[in-house]
Amino acid sequence: MRGDRVTSWVFGGALLALALRAPGLAAQVTLEEAADRARQLWLAHDVSGLVSGSDTIRLQLPGAGFASALGPAQAARLLDRYLETAREIGFELKGVRLAASDHGYAEGRRRYAVQGTSEEREETVYVGFRQVGGKWRLREVRIVP
Repeated sequence: MRGDRVTSWVFGGALLALALRAPGLAAQVTLEEAADRARQLWLAHDVSGLVSGSDTIRLQLPGAGFASALGPAQAARLLDRYLETAREIGFELKGVRLAASDHGYAEGRRRYAVQGTSEEREETVYVGFRQVGGKWRLREVRIVP
């Protein structure tokens, strides 16, 4: 993988087939696949699938500060609370970068509206991954308004 590669994401037959077979991030083989699967799970508000297979997750949510070393269940609850009042409009992956042979990051631009309103909002979402046993697992989520 090229470290500085910025990839445009399109729902293709191969990715859709992969997404239907894989219940969570742990089944992904490449960092790009893991990032796209995380994007799909985010859009569906499937936070259980997002954290599936992870041992600890660091979260940084607007207004909540930085929490470290959360278990998957606790991370899922906090993310679910954060997302519950939002209606997702889109989530575009802006880039995927390998930081080390077993660590990588994805940057996405989330567009959403608070339920009951039509005002569109945007925030940047950084998702960190760690490769364990050949599979990419979520390790960090940072949201920047």
